[in-house]
Amino acid sequence: MKKVLILSDTHSLIDAPILKYAKAHDEVWHAGDWGTIDVYDQLTELTPVKGVYGNIDGQTIRSENPKGRCFTVEGVKVLMTHIGGYPKRYNADFKERIVKEKPALVITGHSHILKVVYDHKLKHLHINPGAAGIHGFHKVRTMVSIEVAEGKISNAKVIELKK
Repeated sequence: MKKVLILSDTHSLIDAPILKYAKAHDEVWHAGDWGTIDVYDQLTELTPVKGVYGNIDGQTIRSENPKGRCFTVEGVKVLMTHIGGYPKRYNADFKERIVKEKPALVITGHSHILKVVYDHKLKHLHINPGAAGIHGFHKVRTMVSIEVAEGKISNAKVIELKK
């Protein structure tokens, strides 16, 4: 079993609350818009990190994180990108990848809108963790914690941080 912290849109913010939660998880998955490589560096000092780059990220972050990433952890296939859309409103190219890869979990960022919903048509859990940073229109900083084991996702919890 692995406990995973999912976050996105830090926009260069890496503070004590984010680090506290990262340290309490076995892995961190970041869905882009890191802002600076410092966010990546501090997280990787605490725990393994899997991420993708976002639209604001420069070449240094892009050299460490691809645009999209497909991987399997504890029997759960995950597909992650920064700008991918939502169930019933996925970007066409990303939807094609979902259909091809058939992940159990799809993670996107970008919108700063927290969303955890099951896509009945494409048969996967969709998570957009909202935004963990302070830049943007959101009023509450959010992240999502999950557990993955034996091909199943469980104990999904929303983490709210003060802005």
